[in-house]
Amino acid sequence: MPAAGKTPIRTKPLPLEFPGAHYVGQEEIDAAVRVLSAKSPFRYFGIDLQNEVATLEREFAAFIGVKHALAVGSGMGALSVALSAMRVGPGQQVVIPAYMWVSVAAAVVNQGAIPVLADIDDTFCLDPASVERRITPHATVILMTHMSGAPGNVEAVREIADRRGLLLLEDCAQCCGGRIGGRSVGTFGHMGVFSFQMNKNMTAGEGGCVVANDDALYRRAVACHDLGYPKDENGQSDFSDAGEFLWGKGARMDELRAAILRVQLRRLPAITAAMRASKYRIRAALARFPRVRLRTAPDPAGDTGCFLITTYPSPEMARRVNERMRADGIVTWPQGCSNVVMTDWGMHLYYNIPSLVNKTSVAPGFPWGLAENQGLVPDYGKGACPAADSLFERSILLPIPSCLTSEDEDDIIRAFEEALAWEAVE
Repeated sequence: MPAAGKTPIRTKPLPLEFPGAHYVGQEEIDAAVRVLSAKSPFRYFGIDLQNEVATLEREFAAFIGVKHALAVGSGMGALSVALSAMRVGPGQQVVIPAYMWVSVAAAVVNQGAIPVLADIDDTFCLDPASVERRITPHATVILMTHMSGAPGNVEAVREIADRRGLLLLEDCAQCCGGRIGGRSVGTFGHMGVFSFQMNKNMTAGEGGCVVANDDALYRRAVACHDLGYPKDENGQSDFSDAGEFLWGKGARMDELRAAILRVQLRRLPAITAAMRASKYRIRAALARFPRVRLRTAPDPAGDTGCFLITTYPSPEMARRVNERMRADGIVTWPQGCSNVVMTDWGMHLYYNIPSLVNKTSVAPGFPWGLAENQGLVPDYGKGACPAADSLFERSILLPIPSCLTSEDEDDIIRAFEEALAWEAVE
């Protein structure tokens, strides 16, 4: 630890890690007022409908580079709608990553299907080799999550999906604006989902989106997100095909959030550019420390920059570096989660999700005990994904707020340098 009596580098906490929220301004306020003044916050009808959701869908589809975008109420809702569109249910397995958010596993379980964990590699996203090993005859979907702001090896995973006859769903909740070779995440899979929750790159507090190029998948998604029926060209429920009579989830987005998100979408390139610049300035400073491994990014130019992950030779070194930096004021307060050893990163880690490890149910035996799922349920306890376990123990995660000043960056760099200097003499 730093010498007793040493003055911390910072006495003022770092900014909270909410990327889009830091950019909220008068345009978002005006957008909200516009909808409220029209007294029409519901997307499909109102006193003076502003068509904000429909316009957001067109604008977001153009930004991502897809044919269809469907705005929904949350990122979790987007996962649920997409899996429903892909016909996921009992008797099926969905391959998911060891590093995710609890919603990924929950969305699969709530469909009555069985999640199968695959390990991660140094991108901190799915390891294609592990995916290949975890596929069984009951697997129907691979759920690729682009974690902590940077894309994973999605092209390799798509190749596996195509070769094995599976669908690929990209979870881009933490990577909105991310790209590989200029191509947006969410366009490599058969469908993609995004989140606009409070700590996402663009936000209205809550919200989500499903994207697709396939007309049939999109039509099913539209049905599932609303009342269970597709829409005709006038936006009315289409009862013309009995084969498309489904069950809806009531996951619609409202006009108020859509209006705010349209402004945030215009800000998104600046938000991600700011985070990327801060992150890669810090990364450059760390490059001279050979004992620090930096997360692999398939395309640094397409990294959204919202998290910095550093990995160390041992769990003990990671913990010491983290404690020294926290003692030097590299923290947020009173809320937010900044500068943590990844084992403290809660339900982002598969073995930190009690409902998954213990196979709990919302109804007796669902889905683990269903007849269709007999023999399909793996173990989810720690040790199921050893590469991930090792990376979690040896890595520190530092959110990169979208409003860091050069002085903030200087403080983070100095704290890293001083913590690592102690390691050189111990």
